Order: sequence, then C-alpha cells, then structure tokens
Amino acid sequence: MVRNVGMRVCIGLLVLVVFVLAGCGQASAPAAATNVSADDPASVFIGGGEDEVYYMITFVSGVEYWVPVYEMFKQAGAQLNVKTVYTGTPEYDLNAQMAVFEQVLATRPAGIALCPINGDAFADGIQRALDMGVSIMTFATTGEHSNELAHITSDNVNEGYMAADALAEDMGGRGEVAVLENPGQDNHDLRIRSFIERLETRWPNVRVVARAASNQDPDRAYTALKTMVQANPNIGGVFMPEASSGMGAAQAAIELDTGIRVLCVDVNESILDMIKEGKLFGAINPNQGIQGYFSMLTLYLAHHGLIDPMNDYMQINDSPVRFPLMDNGLAVITQENADSFYLGPYLQRRNSRGISETSLEFAARNGSTFIR
Repeated sequence: MVRNVGMRVCIGLLVLVVFVLAGCGQASAPAAATNVSADDPASVFIGGGEDEVYYMITFVSGVEYWVPVYEMFKQAGAQLNVKTVYTGTPEYDLNAQMAVFEQVLATRPAGIALCPINGDAFADGIQRALDMGVSIMTFATTGEHSNELAHITSDNVNEGYMAADALAEDMGGRGEVAVLENPGQDNHDLRIRSFIERLETRWPNVRVVARAASNQDPDRAYTALKTMVQANPNIGGVFMPEASSGMGAAQAAIELDTGIRVLCVDVNESILDMIKEGKLFGAINPNQGIQGYFSMLTLYLAHHGLIDPMNDYMQINDSPVRFPLMDNGLAVITQENADSFYLGPYLQRRNSRGISETSLEFAARNGSTFIR
C-alpha cells in the first residue's frame, strides 16, 4: 500500500510562514505587534500580544484525533506569543456545538478555528463573525455555502480513492466489500462517495454489496458487520470513514474469522494496537498537526492584516486572506509504521499537556525552544 502522501499547500502561504516566523520565532517574549497596513506598508511586524485569544472548536471533543491538531495550533500560538484555547462539545450534537460557537463568538476573540459537524449550519454564524472582525477558518469539514477565510483538510476524495485502491489491490481486484457510514457529516459522506466511485470506475470486479449506518458507534459497527456478512458471506473487506466504527468492525471480523479486511480513517491507541497485532487491515490518517499549525498562522495573518495584495479587497471590504483549500496530506498506517502514531509518546517528547493547556502555558514550560 502507498504509505504517505505529502502536503500540498499554497506556495504564497509558505512564503508568509517564513516571513512570520523569521520575525518572531527567536525571541522568548516577542514585542507587541506593529501591523502592516496599506497606510504604512513598510512597517515591520514583530509579534503578537498575550491579550490576543484564538479558539479551536471541535465536536466529540475528547477523542484522540483532535489532540495533534490542537498541539500544533498551540505551538504556533506560542511561537507568535498569543493565547490559544481548546473547546468544543463532548457529544456529537450540532445544536450543542452551535451553542459553544456562539458563546465563544460573544467574547470577540481574535480568531476561531472551527471544525463544524455541518458547515452549512454555521454559514450565518461564520458571516457574523467576519462582520464583527473575528477571523475565522474551518478545518477537516466545511460547508458548501459558508464564507470562512480559509479551509484546510486532507483531500477526502483522495482518502476514499486510497481506501478503495488498498482494499481492491489486496483482494486481487475481485470480490465483495461493505461500507459502514456516518450519514450527515460532510467529510465522512465525501469519503464514502469517493470510495464507491473509485471502485466503480477503477475496480469494476470489486462490488459494494452492503451498506449500514454505524454512526461512529463501535457496538453498532460490530452488529452491522455481522448482519451484513450473514446476508453476504463472501464479503472480503469493509471500509468506514472514521475510527470508532473500526474498533467494532475489527472485533466482528475477528469473531467471523473469514479474513475480512477492516480499513478505517483516523486512529486511536486501540486502532493502532489492532493494526500492529494484525487484527485490523489498516487506517488512513490525515496529518492532523498540519491542520492546526496552518489554521493558527492563517488566522493570525488575517487578524493582523499582514497581506496587502494588488486587488480590490479594500474596495469591497473583504479580507485579503483567502485560501479556499489547503491540503494537509495523509498517511496510510500499516504494521510497519504504526509505532509512529501513538499519542502518548508524541506528547511526552514535546513536554506537552495536550488539549488541557493554553499556548502561553505551553510556552512558559518550554521556553522558546519547541521540540519537533
């Protein structure tokens, strides 16, 4: 299987990253910002201020996936001498997440990095944030009609394609597969559609014979796979767009003992253990930290007005920071590389307390040297 796909990102943003970090990455306590502006385009940018607060808002906020995202969001905030805060809803509840968003927005932060359950549901709130002068971008998921400044994600279409290729190749290009779904979450739906599309166009002899909604519930995934195999005993592989269902499906596959290949997206410690033990075929994992780091940098660039392109952004009263899509890249996890994805050792080598601390707390403990 292909094991790693590199990040593709706008070259202009990379240049700006170099500019920003060159200005503030060496000092342990950067001076207050002197913003670049159209009135003084030669002004020198130095750093941010500790009164600047940037929030990251997620859902099912306790899952491992978000930790590396916030870890690099937090590191970028520490390097820029601004405060970052992690928050979200512990449950998968759109209304609850929208309530958290409104509470955060009421504090008028400098910026918000949002991973919405459903992007279109946040379209009005995103526009209000921009109208209030709050920089806002999305990561991992977005909406068709939302107007955020930027969006960064792994290529969900490519994830679906890679999953289809991985299963089909291992099955010898022939056989039956099943799908477990989480309908209603935009990025998950896109992964499933792309998976099916790839099989239809590139692997016509590999057919999807069963589909069920497991909704990120291991118990439902366990029951669903057993039920699907009862009706379709020749199922040789099953794909799902997230990790929680992967745990239940893997247990069902072990008990069925028919050689079903279980492939999911995202990982946690249990998924990694199963992959290492040969109980789970593999996982496709976005480079989460890239999402967080570039989210923080983008919000900071927008808040400080550091970009002055030759266009009409002032005439139309819009932000010149517009990155419709940044691809954070992804990796395919197998037995060979699973050790590199465990969260505990990652946080330990970074001397980090994960999502429970702000960037300023992280910086106070680590000084101006940030462990790679």
